[in-house]
Amino acid sequence: MIKFPIETNFKCGMEQISMKDGFVKVAAATPAIQVADCTGNAARILELIHQADSQGIKIVCFPELCLTGYTCADLFLQPTLLRGAETALETILEKTRNLEILCALGIPVVKNSKLYNCAALIQGGNILGLIPKQHLPNYSEFYEARWFQPADPAVLDTVILCGQEVPFGMRQIFCCDTLPQLRLGVEICEDLWVPDPPSTRLAAAGATVILNLSASDETVCKDQYRRRLVTATSGRLVCGYVYADIGEGESSTDLVFGAHNLIAENGALLAQSRFSQGLLVSELDVHRLSQERQRMTTFPDSPQDFRRIPFSLALTETTLTRSVPANPFVPADQGDRAARCEEILLLASLGLKKRLEHTHARTAVVGLSGGLDSALAILITKKALDMLGRPSTDILAVTMPCFGTTDRTRDNACKLADCLGATLMRIDIGPAVSQHFRDIGQDMEDHSVTFENGQARERTQVLMDIANKTGGMVIGTGDLSELALGWATYNGDHMSMYGVNASIPKTLVRHLVAFVAETQDGDLARVLGDILDTPVSPELLPAVDGTISQRTEDLVGPYELHDFFLYNSIRLAFPPAKVFRLAKYALGDVYGPDTIRKWLKTFYRRFFQQQFKRSCLPDGPKVGSLTLSPRGDWRMPSDAVARLWLEEADNL
Repeated sequence: MIKFPIETNFKCGMEQISMKDGFVKVAAATPAIQVADCTGNAARILELIHQADSQGIKIVCFPELCLTGYTCADLFLQPTLLRGAETALETILEKTRNLEILCALGIPVVKNSKLYNCAALIQGGNILGLIPKQHLPNYSEFYEARWFQPADPAVLDTVILCGQEVPFGMRQIFCCDTLPQLRLGVEICEDLWVPDPPSTRLAAAGATVILNLSASDETVCKDQYRRRLVTATSGRLVCGYVYADIGEGESSTDLVFGAHNLIAENGALLAQSRFSQGLLVSELDVHRLSQERQRMTTFPDSPQDFRRIPFSLALTETTLTRSVPANPFVPADQGDRAARCEEILLLASLGLKKRLEHTHARTAVVGLSGGLDSALAILITKKALDMLGRPSTDILAVTMPCFGTTDRTRDNACKLADCLGATLMRIDIGPAVSQHFRDIGQDMEDHSVTFENGQARERTQVLMDIANKTGGMVIGTGDLSELALGWATYNGDHMSMYGVNASIPKTLVRHLVAFVAETQDGDLARVLGDILDTPVSPELLPAVDGTISQRTEDLVGPYELHDFFLYNSIRLAFPPAKVFRLAKYALGDVYGPDTIRKWLKTFYRRFFQQQFKRSCLPDGPKVGSLTLSPRGDWRMPSDAVARLWLEEADNL
């Protein structure tokens, strides 16, 4: 079997997640068939059905005309073949009568003296519906119109098959009554390849999963187009797409079939196989699909004129095998990650370039701490000025040591400014802060929040006044993760005139700085490398023996976890229980359940408490799929209560 890896930095364990979380295990199945051997084909199909059932698969899609073989040609006009196909289906119905699994099988069906290429959906010994193929290819190597009648989309009828009166027509959606977000639509092979595929109407009518029974032959590079087509369709329709292709056993008189099976979800390829028989398995998240459609106000809602056929599935535990990225904001593939980093730097720089042009700012003022966020901000600022054809000396890099500043971070700030050619300003704010504390009666030994925030606000005051003095603009350094947690001093580092990092999460900040370091040499690469190795800290408490005494992740939790929570709970709107289970699956080798639970509760508590800081954010460019700007993706009242989320997290 030829397998195509999708990602590398994800966990593929055996985590049990309930179907109540929306995960449904599905399979695309390719049996090894013999042309016109309906009895033998039924036996091999049954083997795969029982194999799928033993693996907990709920839905399995077989290829087009799999009971007879796709290449029967004029044998399709033989009553003997058609009777054999019906008898074979009867056998499958009888031997799956006690199984819950829902199967889609390809079979030729006669209706009103016309032959149709159909998909039969079966479960528990019953035929739930027959869906005929609409678009019959009759070009190049295809001659389907010689034998089959194209489906009329307007027809909703019934036929008698295997002694059952069965719904017949294209406008059928199969709805799971125990998991309402699971709604199946079916199209057959060429139906997908046309300008206006039936799946478009099926998705608009509510189908969240599309099954495609296919018999697509192989020619050079056709697999690439097929993969793009299936993946793009799942993204355009915000659906799961299961594509089952015919393979070995078909006639090789003029064609070769490669069994190119694919499973995609909302634009992402979950799994694929080629030149092999058997099952291709993954899990579709129908909760996520429904949530995405709910979020997209442009997604159509056209349920009229569709027959809805109910079926049931037990809400059992689902063993996940699909990828769940541990770092959802960071591409796993190194090449993809480099391209993503380059694009993000370009987008952020373009946003700042426009703002500098519009305001006629003579300088760009950056508070340079020697940490990751300010390093990224000054790198973006340098790129924006380069685009404008302006000298790097227009960057005013201001380093403002105080009570917690270490030699390492101060020196790195100075070295970075020097490497970039920025104008460096060193302003010791200790005396000003000490005077301020005397003015308000703050004891210097009282290292409370006032002690910390007083320094942060003094730094912002200095930056703002320098910007006023030089006709410049203060460039914000705070990142998306800090905004989510409220890990910023209100009207301190929370404030700027343009926040270039505002939609970049902390885990991605690190990769962006590392990307720049890898593309440089000499002193710039060395100083960025040391900044990357420095613990994340606001340095607002006095250093101990010259080293950082205040580590952010010891106080609020690992950013790796918080970025995972942020993406899954806010971008995907998953409830706490699902976020927790996915975190155990993706990050369980690094963090134990108690640790994940602890910081998940911290995330929800802080996210709700700190909304007031996000309600008055300065402008900043959106560069990814999530931003917390009140003018962008996220609108939330500052007085919202976290009780429901915390209660659910308490019960994990």
